[in-house]
Amino acid sequence: MNQTIGVLLNGVTGRMGYRQHLLRSVLAIREQGGVALPDGTRVQLEPILAGRTAARVKELADRHGLTAWTTDVASALDDVQIYFDAQLTSAREPSVRAAIAAGKHVYAEKPLAETLPAALELAGLARDAGICHGVVHDKLFLPGLRKVRRLVDGGFFGRILSVRGEFGYWVFEGDWQDAQRPSWNYRAEDGGGIVLDMFCHWNYVLENLFGRVSAVTAKATTHIPRRWDEQGEEYAATADDAAYGIFELESGAIAQINSSWSTRVFRDELVEFQVDGTEGSAVAGLRRCRVQHRSATPKPVWNPDLPATEPFREQWQEVPDNAEFDNGFKAQWEEFVRDVVAGRQHRYDFFSAARGLQLAEAGLTSSAEGRRVELKPLA
Repeated sequence: MNQTIGVLLNGVTGRMGYRQHLLRSVLAIREQGGVALPDGTRVQLEPILAGRTAARVKELADRHGLTAWTTDVASALDDVQIYFDAQLTSAREPSVRAAIAAGKHVYAEKPLAETLPAALELAGLARDAGICHGVVHDKLFLPGLRKVRRLVDGGFFGRILSVRGEFGYWVFEGDWQDAQRPSWNYRAEDGGGIVLDMFCHWNYVLENLFGRVSAVTAKATTHIPRRWDEQGEEYAATADDAAYGIFELESGAIAQINSSWSTRVFRDELVEFQVDGTEGSAVAGLRRCRVQHRSATPKPVWNPDLPATEPFREQWQEVPDNAEFDNGFKAQWEEFVRDVVAGRQHRYDFFSAARGLQLAEAGLTSSAEGRRVELKPLA
């Protein structure tokens, strides 16, 4: 028998909350008739939209033919089984805490909280409450990284030696062209900063594909000190907008990842990872993944006196899709809903979110103190 689950979506007026979670996930799931379960039945989602500004939330509801919306999150919890949070990081912790206390299953954007102790406390509360709890790990659902997962599982790389990542693009300052990211991202007092944002991503990517991060050496900086907000007002950018990290993995592999909102793109995609192993290498982006096996590796010769004639990019082979790849946010939403129905824990839970915050805090400590910081496994 098909069933319906009520979902309270808090923070849908924000960029990610609207585009990825409401529009491309929850509404897309509704349009397809719900989440398909292994027994052939489906779970339909019944959303209630929530936000701080009534006019904005109502406008979104009206735009998509939804009747349920609210600015009173506490009261709306009574009408749902799942609480989702895409608010500002600074507002997330108390809302998640209240949802746990109400016995609701909780799914949230990352970072889960502003500090590691707070994230660990939320994880413990969720565990003790017996609810299903999860945090967005969207990068793992990208087609490019799903192909890397396939290569890892198939033993393509042999012993993995290193991972090199480049992420970022130029975010306009907001004076003569509108910024394509919200201004709070550049204010530390509002929970902004690229380390807090992206190191949480890099932790789960590295942890799930290549191994746990055991130490980090990082440099965070604010390249653009002045920006202009949504009202055209100039403000001081107090949060880091670029970070350069070296991550040591338990396996012995070394990962280097540059993250920047102050760089111009000269690569095929906004994020790219190169994985080098004894038996082969791969370069993966959001969607594409190309490989070069040991047996097909050319033999370049360094000669700065002659122009390069090797067609290096042509010497790599495209990894086929071999599957249909849905929107990564939607795919994880469906997985979380299935876990709620089955009464099992979500694999990307609050404890995984806490490990991401541990890496972010270690990265900031490394940058501030100019040293390598070891990460101990969390109890």
